[in-house]
Amino acid sequence: MNDNAIELDTLLSTPELCGFLGISRDTLYEWREINTAPPAIKLPNGHLRFPLAAVRDWLNGRQERAA
Repeated sequence: MNDNAIELDTLLSTPELCGFLGISRDTLYEWREINTAPPAIKLPNGHLRFPLAAVRDWLNGRQERAA
């Protein structure tokens, strides 16, 4: 791969992300309202896509350490 190549990531749709996380669509939109949801890309048609790598980073940032 050359230095100018764009590395593509898997993009999850809203239903795919909700299934992956085991949450409802309503929960995802509540999280988006309070800015705690995984980062999303808004497409020109208004649909959201969630880069899988960003979702994994988001999940890793929410791990709790045992007390």
